[in-house]
Amino acid sequence: MEKQLEGRELELKVTDMMRELGVPAHLKGYHYVREGIIEAYNDMAVVSSVTKLLYPDIAKKFKTSDQKVERAIRNAIEVTWSKNCEYFKEFFGNSTWTNRPTNSEFIATFADKIEYSE
Repeated sequence: MEKQLEGRELELKVTDMMRELGVPAHLKGYHYVREGIIEAYNDMAVVSSVTKLLYPDIAKKFKTSDQKVERAIRNAIEVTWSKNCEYFKEFFGNSTWTNRPTNSEFIATFADKIEYSE
């Protein structure tokens, strides 16, 4: 399946959906999550190796460390989940989550949602 969105259009779509979900834009992790979702949308292989591929790519782009990227993404997901986990589950159509998703689950699920909502 050919990817339909790219560049600025993809970034705007991800941003709109993150706002709809309620990811707080003032968190550092917000920008890292957005970048991770875009990278996963373009190449889902990065999700299978977040520590070796995704976090280093994001860290390099934002001039920070892999560990800070991982922690900031986890915090952004945790804050969003704790604000309204029921809407979070509804947004992704996943009522089986009993705990917040991991970073890679969140990013992969979000990228899939974008791909199949086109």
